[in-house]
Amino acid sequence: MNLKKLIRDVPGFPKPEIVFKDITTLTKDPIGLAATVDAIADRYADADIDLVVGIEARGFIFGGAIAYKMGLGFVPARKPGKLPAETVRAEYELEYGTDAIEMHKDAIEPGQKILIVDDLLATGGTAAAAAELVEMLGGEVTAIAFLVDLTFLKGRDKLPGYEVFSLVDYDSE
Repeated sequence: MNLKKLIRDVPGFPKPEIVFKDITTLTKDPIGLAATVDAIADRYADADIDLVVGIEARGFIFGGAIAYKMGLGFVPARKPGKLPAETVRAEYELEYGTDAIEMHKDAIEPGQKILIVDDLLATGGTAAAAAELVEMLGGEVTAIAFLVDLTFLKGRDKLPGYEVFSLVDYDSE
């Protein structure tokens, strides 16, 4: 299935020079959504994985479904202040400033093997922060999977040493 056909370009969002890759047109399509979840879950079906970590917010859509399909638990990596119990935090660079994500301190046990899932790889900062959180808690990142990779932004460069997988690549804006 050509998933790229189900992803809408939105020029000028959130800034005039950006062409936003809108995945909501894919997620509303039952065949496209199933194809995305199945492709990632099938790729890692035989891998030694204990948990799926989904990155807020669109990583929750795919991560939860992939965890369910694989018979695994799901752990959210959330924006600061969204989790009710004690957390660990990792900051990452944005174009203008920094941001952070958090995970519950008891979300991952030492030695657990983790599949990190998000919708889109851009500059790699958020995914690198999620991997940092997993490792802070003693987990091992088995792979990081995305629906979309904006390869022209070179996000994989911030993820050395990790297996990085994407279903759809965009080589230019």
